[in-house]
Amino acid sequence: MLAAIEAQLIGHAPSGYLHKAEKEFDMYQDHIVIDGLQYSHWDRDYFKMLQASGIHAVHATLVYHEDARQTMTRFAEWNSRFEQNSDLILPVYSVFDIENAKQQGKVGIFFGAQNCSPIDDEIGLISVMRRLGLLIMQLTYNNQSLLATGCYEQNDSGVTRFGQQAIAEMNRVGMIIDMSHSAEQSTLEAIEISSRPICISHANPTTAHEALRNKSDTVISALTKAGGLLGFSLYPFHLPNGSDCTLNDFCTMIADCADKYGVEHLAIGSDLCLNQPQAVLEWMRNGRWSKAMDYGEGNANNSGWPDTLPWFAGKDGMENIYNGLLKHGFNDKDAGKIIGQNWFDFLESGIKPL
Repeated sequence: MLAAIEAQLIGHAPSGYLHKAEKEFDMYQDHIVIDGLQYSHWDRDYFKMLQASGIHAVHATLVYHEDARQTMTRFAEWNSRFEQNSDLILPVYSVFDIENAKQQGKVGIFFGAQNCSPIDDEIGLISVMRRLGLLIMQLTYNNQSLLATGCYEQNDSGVTRFGQQAIAEMNRVGMIIDMSHSAEQSTLEAIEISSRPICISHANPTTAHEALRNKSDTVISALTKAGGLLGFSLYPFHLPNGSDCTLNDFCTMIADCADKYGVEHLAIGSDLCLNQPQAVLEWMRNGRWSKAMDYGEGNANNSGWPDTLPWFAGKDGMENIYNGLLKHGFNDKDAGKIIGQNWFDFLESGIKPL
């Protein structure tokens, strides 16, 4: 799109194309834009890219397997980032902070944990972590946890006794339950047990691509009927055609889900991990629990990061999705819901203490 505008300035693009491009960009800019999950390399250059992308808030993974004490260090690291990059980013404790980020031309950062390890075995730490700014927590990360079963386990025993109480406490303090890496029965039980809607922040339907991390129609139907939110992942191992997934493929998947479950339950949780070294990938997959190498959705011959999607990895990624949805027949309002408004509304109701 930027290339088309530049070309017009030197006389190479039809004026109609330019006017259409400008109109689409203005429409995109009118919306709240939220990416519901990232773990990219957080440095100043990346914050500048996020700012240029028009994204107003990002759900940043704070921890994977870190315990409570190590989680404190992660908060401290982010406090330093906020101090050093206050012209680009700000912390999000409520949706008002997202609105402020948009007004100030900054990017709001809200935190989530991809495991329940930050609370150790102590239910009282849920409220402590919530006060510090942990807005979202997964009950599991692939493996069996103290709370529920992960999606890589052979036997899914469902939500544990501790898990039932943790869900109630998370509901009470306004910490959103995320079941992105959880097994099917555990996810269905969490949906039923929770008094508030839950999210699957970054996964895709198995009807689009079979993967252990993707979700069945049974799960997505239960999730959406209970008012929950599904964030579509752009991690290639979870996409139709992998790293060759086109924007058209991705938007077709969203359109199919909109027909089945309703557009108000759909969002983006890109699971983008740009500029991270192999060691980070191995930490995600292995933590401290395994002596043998775990390859996740990969294998010994494909153990590294998958190739990123060229139409999403740059600053125009979310705008490309917005424009792709328009081309798929979504109107401006519904496309705006998917790229951010649904996340905003879900957070607004989900993080208020009861």
